[in-house]
Amino acid sequence: MQLNRDELLGAYGRMKIIREFEQRLHEEIKTGEIGGFTHLYAGQEAVAVGICDQLTVEDKIVSTHRGHGHCIAKGCDVKGMMKEIYGREGGLCKGRAGSMHIADLDVGMLGANGIVGGGAPQAVGAAIAARMDGKGRVGIAFSGDGACNQGTTFEAMNLAVVTKVPAIFVFENNHYSEHTGDAYAVGTNQDIASRAEAFGMKAWRANGCDFFETYAAFAELLEYVRAGNGPAAIELDTERYYGHFEGDPQRYRGKGELDRIRAERDCLKAFRARVTGAALLTDEDLDGVDAQVMALIDEAVAEARADAQPDPATVADDVYVEYY
Repeated sequence: MQLNRDELLGAYGRMKIIREFEQRLHEEIKTGEIGGFTHLYAGQEAVAVGICDQLTVEDKIVSTHRGHGHCIAKGCDVKGMMKEIYGREGGLCKGRAGSMHIADLDVGMLGANGIVGGGAPQAVGAAIAARMDGKGRVGIAFSGDGACNQGTTFEAMNLAVVTKVPAIFVFENNHYSEHTGDAYAVGTNQDIASRAEAFGMKAWRANGCDFFETYAAFAELLEYVRAGNGPAAIELDTERYYGHFEGDPQRYRGKGELDRIRAERDCLKAFRARVTGAALLTDEDLDGVDAQVMALIDEAVAEARADAQPDPATVADDVYVEYY
């Protein structure tokens, strides 16, 4: 599948925004201006963009506690996201959600989720609604390797198969469930996708550090699900560059491990090498995107800092549904 010039620039730009958004947060959190826990997505950009670039606004996704990348890839406003993480009134959720519960229903992003495996049942619910409206939409659950051990995920996969709904289970295997390596936590069979297959659904596997491989595998999967064949799953082998949460010293990592994965498994470096080597884009093209992204992130931080704090009098707003 060949992407045109504009599509390639767009994909690179979205991956670069995610990377710089996360790396800037890594620095800003040290100032003490950002409250709550934050889990950074840097390193996994090819997964979010390779998948979400093929979705429509009507397709629904459910994220995890590590959700910034999914938000950006699905089309959430970057400045609104930064304001939300800073807890400001102009945030996507008026400063109430912060990092772990950020959402934007207008673009089909049903929310990040602080519960491991908590998004899978929600995605199946969205898939049931999609089947009922008959417009070819899908419901997608993003999760990590840790969620493959959760009962909620198993029940959701089983229900999706039983009801034959257009649900897609995306397992981003970054090899660490919080602080525990997958070699221990997943057991003797390291093939997470096979767990989905055991429920009777078709599953794909791809290198999640390669945008093009991720894009191609998901294109096949998406065509299969949109054609009415029921649910499917994909396992993507990827890496996270920062700790489970900001402040995690990562002492469970092997010596030199982070240096190695940054050198050998950087999806942005791989993308640049691929497109410039094939003369699809030039270094100057990509450098121009880099400059635009850095300016956007600078503006997002400045505007977030300047934005108003939520009015304490509105603390109970949007907590309960009101029926009239």
